Amino acid sequence: MSIASTGSAKKEKSALMRKIDDYKQLIKFTLSFTVVFSSVISYMLAPNVVEFDWKSIVLLFIGGMLVTGSANAINQVTEKDTDAVMKRTGNRPVAAGRMSVNEASTFAFAAAIIGSLILGLWFNWYTAGLSLLSLFIYSFVYTPLKKINSIAVLIGGIPGAFPCLIGWAAAYDGETFSWAGGWILFALQFIWQFPHFWAIAWVAHTDYSKAGFKLLPSQTGPTKFTALQTIIWSLLMIPVGMLPYFTNMSGITSFWILLAANAVMVLQCVRLYIHMDVKSARRVMFSSYIYLPIVLLALLADKLSQ
Repeated sequence: MSIASTGSAKKEKSALMRKIDDYKQLIKFTLSFTVVFSSVISYMLAPNVVEFDWKSIVLLFIGGMLVTGSANAINQVTEKDTDAVMKRTGNRPVAAGRMSVNEASTFAFAAAIIGSLILGLWFNWYTAGLSLLSLFIYSFVYTPLKKINSIAVLIGGIPGAFPCLIGWAAAYDGETFSWAGGWILFALQFIWQFPHFWAIAWVAHTDYSKAGFKLLPSQTGPTKFTALQTIIWSLLMIPVGMLPYFTNMSGITSFWILLAANAVMVLQCVRLYIHMDVKSARRVMFSSYIYLPIVLLALLADKLSQ
């Protein structure tokens, strides 16, 4: 092989890797993975799922990643101008001009169709329908509302918690199926999002303000009122976190793990109220990142046969 052809092959490989990296950014891979993780664990927590079925888990993961990735791609197309002015998002492929709006939109449409078909055909149409409803609320209600009013966080919490209900729906097997467990998981993840997201908005307040986003509960930015709200919502997580035990979804071990995890979240939010600084907000943010996998995995490990 000549030096010229070797160099050309390296350039092609490099271009391919850059394109793959752009698509990872387009679908917000880490965020999408976290979303689908919640969905898969919720599916496995359903009482009628008694065997570790790799095929179903992989298909739920793929279908969920495609629909979630589609929603994130639509978000980046819609917010390409605001992404471009923010430091934390300026390098996203559409905002930076490395990917055209048409390419990103085509991907979003194809991913939504393929993902929902996988979920509908392999599992059921409740799963596919809830996935598309979540995509719609996130992309076409929450996203434009972010520049209008901070109630966007409340609206955004709905698609943010839908993965739990979607995963539970994937286990649907007929008329005897109970949706109670899915709604409990939905409630837990819905409430968790408020201290989680307000901590992020606190840390990124300057960037968000530059883009015109209104995401904190106080119109004047990070205030005692915002910190108090994180405490209130983290306190609400405590009784909701007890419901899996009292509904026989999981046992006493996970009950105490959830109680401890919820107590840590409350303490971090109280610290934010006392110190009112970015360092404390980061503590809330990182605690919330750790909280969700610990809670979901604890519930799964301690799942009760019903």
